[in-house]
Amino acid sequence: MDYRILPHGGDKISVIGLGSAGLHNASDAEVERTIDEAVEAGINHFDFIPSEAKPLAAMGRALHRHRANVHIQVHIGAMYDGGDYAWTTEAAPAIAEFEQRLATIGTDYADFGFIHCIDEDADLDRVMNGGIWDYAQTRKADGTIRHLAFSTHNPHIARRLLATGAFDLAMFSLNPMYDYTDESEYGQGEAADRMALLREFEHAGVGVSVMKPFAGGQLLDASQSPFGQALTRTQCIQYALDKPGVVTVLPGVHGVDDLHDLLSYFNAAPEERDYSMLADMAPQSREARCVYCSHCQPCPAGLQIGLINKYYDLARVGDDLAVEHYRNLAHHASECVSCGHCDRRCPFGVEQSARMREIAAYFGE
Repeated sequence: MDYRILPHGGDKISVIGLGSAGLHNASDAEVERTIDEAVEAGINHFDFIPSEAKPLAAMGRALHRHRANVHIQVHIGAMYDGGDYAWTTEAAPAIAEFEQRLATIGTDYADFGFIHCIDEDADLDRVMNGGIWDYAQTRKADGTIRHLAFSTHNPHIARRLLATGAFDLAMFSLNPMYDYTDESEYGQGEAADRMALLREFEHAGVGVSVMKPFAGGQLLDASQSPFGQALTRTQCIQYALDKPGVVTVLPGVHGVDDLHDLLSYFNAAPEERDYSMLADMAPQSREARCVYCSHCQPCPAGLQIGLINKYYDLARVGDDLAVEHYRNLAHHASECVSCGHCDRRCPFGVEQSARMREIAAYFGE
């Protein structure tokens, strides 16, 4: 298992976590076995929000067994009235459900207390003024919530929440379908703006836990994929992990077999993780931009082209630490010899040699 560090707090988080949306059809024994095997494999980050109420008790038992070794996302606003998942911005039922969820696990704290699934300004206003926000802050102060977090599909809402300066983690939808097509309401915002938001998360020190990495399974099925070609789980996971700010990807699973498929990511060869075919599958009208995937490597001059681009993009949004990171690189953009190697290899059409000149000028080299 690989781990990344949460910027605020220093928590070590597994790069693959576990979503629970698909576990409602599994037996209680399968649910518990799935969580037990996930923890044994090194997964330590779990989202406690199945799409139906049925697996809650079994998940609670399993998570309780491993409580000292796992991080759990518990959402304020996720409901299971009548057994089916729903959501609310009303404080009283949201708070009661949150506290019941803690009791189900047998714990007195949530590692991440989530303001749940806010995509509209009106909903956010109700949360901030209707009791949920005050409750979340109170529970953060008394330790019931270790880290405040939020989930959204909307870059505008994400920026409003980021502006509070109160959050340590954001759950955001991220996959090639949402970045390169207009197929889904969940992929709100243009691709360039979504990438800019991820850089803003990183600049703010707010980690990102990725939801919907497979677009609800559509990207894994050629007949449903908007690209007319299936991607693999490994490609989708790598795509998400290459983005700024991302600390963990949380695919949903239906049971142990799905878990094993996810864990095969760690044994995948570089060519199995390669998603450069997106350059041919995605609409060419999208703006060419560096996504830091490093498919242009190796650079004959030794430049770490992905990192150079990343630090440049962060510096432009005011990240002084990124400037320092850039200065500390062994090789800088000014050392580019314009051989064209990276231009030919970039799957996303970026003229990296021209970009290196732009970056060198920005840093005054």
